[in-house]
Amino acid sequence: MAAEAGTGAPARLSRDRVLRAAVAIADGGGIGSLTMRGLAESLGVEAMSLYHHVANKNAVLDGLVEVVMDEIETAVAAAGGPEPEADWQGAMRVRVLAARRVLLRHPWAPGVFETRTGTSLAVVRYFDGVLGLMRRGGFTYELGHRALHALGSRALGFSQELFDPGAVDAPPAPAAAMAAMADQAPHLAAMIADASHGGAVLGWCDSQAEFEFALDLVLDGLERLRAAGPENRSTPPRPGR
Repeated sequence: MAAEAGTGAPARLSRDRVLRAAVAIADGGGIGSLTMRGLAESLGVEAMSLYHHVANKNAVLDGLVEVVMDEIETAVAAAGGPEPEADWQGAMRVRVLAARRVLLRHPWAPGVFETRTGTSLAVVRYFDGVLGLMRRGGFTYELGHRALHALGSRALGFSQELFDPGAVDAPPAPAAAMAAMADQAPHLAAMIADASHGGAVLGWCDSQAEFEFALDLVLDGLERLRAAGPENRSTPPRPGR
């Protein structure tokens, strides 16, 4: 077991230590490499000792969301950027890309976010900050609500995949998969053959360039609506009307 700094005594087990060790395992081998037994071994304890701090693996995964969100909040606070009152788009872009840099350090994190069925308070606080930024930038609550739906996972720095051509922890081969069904999906096959996926990725079709392209597209559209004002903004028809 690791020793506490400067004492030579075994480091005390805590929920934070357990979660930090879990992050290290996932960073090294993907989320599929994280098991309760392996986590206990990495901490030099018996698996039963973990259950005083985390109830089960699902509790560990929930805790990983908290750890990543804490890193995101720290990165956002340090990123700076313009004041939302002066340039809400620039401020939002800085926030989102700061979050993405954290996720690029933990490429397994988007998959964990997508599997959580409960609502993490850490995630709620983050999106409250996103909405607060938009309010400072001149958004009504109605437009802010629509903006959150339009941004979706992009507000956290990643794009949810339309479909997953490979296993979560295995390098996907979408080009090969599409080539095998080119007669059934000729346009997708041609697109993938033509596409260039340069730069950092958080999914087989979530490159940095594509992420920023989609983010800017959404932000530009939201700015057009914000600038139009509620009186000039078209309202979608209600169902049945």
